[in-house]
This record gives sequence, C-alpha cells and structure tokens, in this order.
Amino acid sequence: MTKLEPVQVIAVTGGKGGVGKSNVAINTAVALAARGKRVVVLDGDLGLANIDVLLGIRATHNMSDVLEGVCTLSEVMVEGPGGIKVIPASSGTPHMANLGEQQHAGIIHAFSQLEEDLDVLIVDTAAGISKTVVSFVRACQEAMVVVCDEPTSITDAYALIKVINQDSQINRFRVVPNMVRSEKEGERLFQKLSSVTERFLDVALLNTVAIPFDDHVRRAVRRQKSVVELYPDSKAAKAYTELAAQMSRWPLPTAPRGHLEFFVERLIAGGMR
Repeated sequence: MTKLEPVQVIAVTGGKGGVGKSNVAINTAVALAARGKRVVVLDGDLGLANIDVLLGIRATHNMSDVLEGVCTLSEVMVEGPGGIKVIPASSGTPHMANLGEQQHAGIIHAFSQLEEDLDVLIVDTAAGISKTVVSFVRACQEAMVVVCDEPTSITDAYALIKVINQDSQINRFRVVPNMVRSEKEGERLFQKLSSVTERFLDVALLNTVAIPFDDHVRRAVRRQKSVVELYPDSKAAKAYTELAAQMSRWPLPTAPRGHLEFFVERLIAGGMR
C-alpha cells in the first residue's frame, strides 16, 4: 500500500453500554483479516479500556503513553488474533476519559505518522455521548451503531445519532442489530430505530447484518478469544463473516469532509492525484 491510498476508518459505537460494541469491533476485525485485510483496532474507551482484556493481550504501553510522549503509536501496537493489530487504551485513568479537544486532535493526528500499512482502522468507542465519543465518530468515515432490542438501547442509540448529527452534520449511520433471536427480530429492531429517526432527524440509517444471540459469544469472552476465531461455525461467527464481507464492499473515502479526520493527509493527497 502506498501512503496515498485511503484507509477505511469505521467507528463502532452505540450510546448505551452493554450492547456488545467491543465484541462487534473485535469480531468484524478478525473476520476482515480473514478476507486478507490489514486491520488495526483502536480501543477508543480511553479511560476504561477492555479490548486487551477481551483478547487476553498483555500490553506494555497504551494510548496514555503516546500522549505523554513516552512512545510512538507504532510502539504501542500489539498483535491480536487472526493477524489483526490492537492499539490498547488505559483502564482506570480518569484524565484519559476527560481529554480536551487538543488532546483528541493529537491522537487523531498521530495516525498520520503511523508507519504500518493498513486497509481498515476500527475505532471501538466508549459508551455514552461524551466529547471523546463524538470526536472519534466525527473523525471516521463510517459510523456503525450497535443496538439491542431494549428500550434503553434504542433510546440511547437515537440520542447518540442526534448528537453526532447536530454536532458534525453526519447524516449516514449503519446499524448493527445485536443479540437478536432471528433475522426478523433484527429487521424489526432496525425499523424501530429508523421510525424514530425519520420522524425527528434528517439522517439516513442503513441496515447491515443482524448478529444473533449465541451462547458461543459468551464462551469466547470467558476464554478471552474472538468467537470468529474460536467457534467459526457458530451462528454469531457466520454473521460476523457476512458483515465483514458487506463492509469490504463499502466505498472508500475519496476526499476529506472538512472535519478533523483520521489519515486526512492521505485523502488530500489522493484527491490531488
């Protein structure tokens, strides 16, 4: 890959905690890597990191060390399952959960100096609608909103979409119905969220692949593995494989949108060719 080529940058977010964002981020990353993609996962929950725990990774450094100038982004990166790479964040570090705009910008700009060749960057955001969450989603080209069939999950997903839309004028969101009992339930869940956004917001929601409720996911979490890697024939793993295939067909960015974005230099250089 030349430095001029764009990177597909995808935020995995959801508003409410406990909807399975991190599992979606990890498993889509592993499934994309199985398709030959070079994938990096950034743990965007800067103060309560969990990607390294979910994958049983022991990291020497994390994003707080990058901000403090202790090491570079490349030095923080660790090997994950299936050939993916992980950029861990810190856990139990209050100041990392409350960074200012300049520090957010510093993190996003740091990726422009990243020496690794990669095709996809997946940003697993924190729960909620904090400035950090909005900043990361705004800096990505795609926003995947994970939602469960619970009133609080739907309400919080709507609130997140509203805040991001009003803050950043982003008007396209891809929805991942998670832990559903059937494809029909996934479709109904998407329609529930879509009907609310259509009434009150000027946004387009695009349905993706519904991830079924599958006990294999819980077993994989207990063993600190991805379900795609550990139980490839499970219903959840097959759904993640289908989702990764769909993600591979999403259009790559061709020009910057005017926000602070990951790899914006590549977009500018690509637009000048």
